[in-house]
Amino acid sequence: SDPVETRRGLPGDPGDINSRYIEAAVDGLLIACLYLPNGNPAPGPKFDYKLAWFDRLLKHGKKLLATSHPVVLAGDYNVMPTDLDVYKPERWRKDALFRPEVRDAYARLVKQGWTDALRKMHPDERIYTFWDYFRNAYARDAGLRIDHLLLSPEVAKRLVAAGVDREVRGWEKTSDHAPTWIELKDAKSVTKRKSARS
Repeated sequence: SDPVETRRGLPGDPGDINSRYIEAAVDGLLIACLYLPNGNPAPGPKFDYKLAWFDRLLKHGKKLLATSHPVVLAGDYNVMPTDLDVYKPERWRKDALFRPEVRDAYARLVKQGWTDALRKMHPDERIYTFWDYFRNAYARDAGLRIDHLLLSPEVAKRLVAAGVDREVRGWEKTSDHAPTWIELKDAKSVTKRKSARS
C-alpha cells in the first residue's frame, strides 16, 4: 500500500522550519526519517542547535515507544556512538559528530528501548555508512557510522538482518553515504509463533 504521511517536522519547536523529520505509516509500520543537525563547529550556536534538536528527539522518541506501535527511526543522525563507529577515533574527539554530549544523547535514546539494528546484528564489527569525498576516504576505508536504524521493541523482535551496501559508495557520482538496510520477518509469522507459545 502507499505510504501515508502522519507527521512533518519534529515536535517541540514551532519556530524550527528546517526540513529534518518526517513520519509515514507503511504496511503496518511507522517509519520516521530524520536528518539530525551536523553541529560543527563545536562549541557554538550550531552545536547548541544540534543538542536542542536531540533533546526534542529524545522526548518524541519516548512518546513513540509509549504507543507500542512498530516504529523505525531511520536516518542520518550525524553521531558516531562508539569508537568502533569511526576510523581513528582520536582524530574526532572534538568534532560535533563524536563529542561526549552527542554520544551520550544517542545512548540515552537507545536506552529508552530502541534497538540499534546494525549493532544488534554486528556487535563487534567495525562498520561504516559514510565515507568523505576528500582524501580518498572510501578507498582507504576511512569511514564513519552515522546512519542508524533504531527499532521499537515490536520491530526489533522481527529483525532478521541488517547491513550496509558499501559497494554503492564506490560507484561514480554517488552519495558519500551508503544505503543502510534491515530485513524483517513478516509480522503475521511473529504473531502466529507468539500465539502457539501461549
